[in-house]
Amino acid sequence: MYGEADLPGVLLGLARDDEFAAKSLLSVKGVADSILGFHAQQAVEKSLKAVLAYRAIRYPYSHDLDGFVELCESNGLDVPADLDGVDRLSEFGVRARYGASGPRGLDREQALRWAVCAVKWAEDIVLLPEEDQANKREPTQSSDPREPGGAKK
Repeated sequence: MYGEADLPGVLLGLARDDEFAAKSLLSVKGVADSILGFHAQQAVEKSLKAVLAYRAIRYPYSHDLDGFVELCESNGLDVPADLDGVDRLSEFGVRARYGASGPRGLDREQALRWAVCAVKWAEDIVLLPEEDQANKREPTQSSDPREPGGAKK
């Protein structure tokens, strides 16, 4: 399985998978709003959870996007304004997936925009520090003594 330290990366990977599914299904005729909405909702939910897990913030077992956004904000995380209204995807969560009457009237393009925005935001938080750490490594020694850090003869 995976440890708690791996959870943000696992959740982010799952969010990316759902984002990819939503993108792939967007133009496929016959794909119900409930299916596309489910993947968009899951991409957002898992992105929010990845950030919360990265910051070691406990979150409930829920599919309430508005609740996750509020939890992020109450813990000092700046949630992108582009996610305003994302709670409209909550109804496409698991409840709709398992036989309850499915929600109707999904703005498919907006759902995908929310998914893309959430995944990008989570990547910037969960992955960027790793890149920053790589940039802080010691510079390699140059063999040219005229360059900073170069070998002296």
